[in-house]
Amino acid sequence: MNTINRFLFKDLDIRGQHLSLDDTWQDMIQNRGYGAPVRQLFGELSALAIFLANGIKHKGKLTLQIQGDGIVSLLLVEVTDDLKIRGMVRADGAIKENDSLDKILGEGQIVATLYNAQTDHSFQSIVPRNAQGLIATFEDYFSQSEQLESRLWVSSTQDSLSAMLLQKMPKADQHDAEGWYRISALSDTITESELISLDAESLLHRLFHEEDLQLFKAEWIDYKCEQNKERFEKIIYDLGEQDARSLLKEHGEIAIHNEICNEHLFFNKDDVDRIFTTTH
Repeated sequence: MNTINRFLFKDLDIRGQHLSLDDTWQDMIQNRGYGAPVRQLFGELSALAIFLANGIKHKGKLTLQIQGDGIVSLLLVEVTDDLKIRGMVRADGAIKENDSLDKILGEGQIVATLYNAQTDHSFQSIVPRNAQGLIATFEDYFSQSEQLESRLWVSSTQDSLSAMLLQKMPKADQHDAEGWYRISALSDTITESELISLDAESLLHRLFHEEDLQLFKAEWIDYKCEQNKERFEKIIYDLGEQDARSLLKEHGEIAIHNEICNEHLFFNKDDVDRIFTTTH
């Protein structure tokens, strides 16, 4: 399962999304050596980025980024309008179980950027942090920026990323004054095992089998991290021909690590010759 499903409580004006990734998540974290606390943070930010990007009406992408001076100096997730995802974490030490969000992220700001490829314009907003964690932070963000009271559940393992989002629509109380409280209380009975192992239909039936719920068609999510070789050629060009050729002579090739894709690009003598005979 590498899918996201929207669902709706038709009689309550409450909506939700369910996320389940396995192969896509494994591709995201493969060979990166993330420990459990880092993986959970990365999973939370990835799930949130997918929930926010799902339903973008134009060509473009949604980026969530946290950059600061804490143990984790960079958290980055990008999701395109057609639900292609990539991301990375840069951590400068180990996170302990009792470490606070402030210690983990330092003074880092959470920045959400929505890029519209059709207009070549980006809209950026700062997400105020809640010391209780990223889930509490984005529950606050949804409630304040979208005026929708929201609840989130996220679980990240080495094998899968699973999450559920509930949102109370503006007229929910007019439909059923107790509806939001009832749905939230039922949702709080989710176990981590159920969130990880059950597909959308099974989990929603387990929780809400007495409610009138509509489950919409699943959308597929893929991991995709394209190499922009021209960008790395410019790095070599900016290094200067003398220094580039010195590196080439010393090592036989120039290797550059593409951190977000976790891959190396290699440039030989023919590549370097071409770079410095081509106008950049």
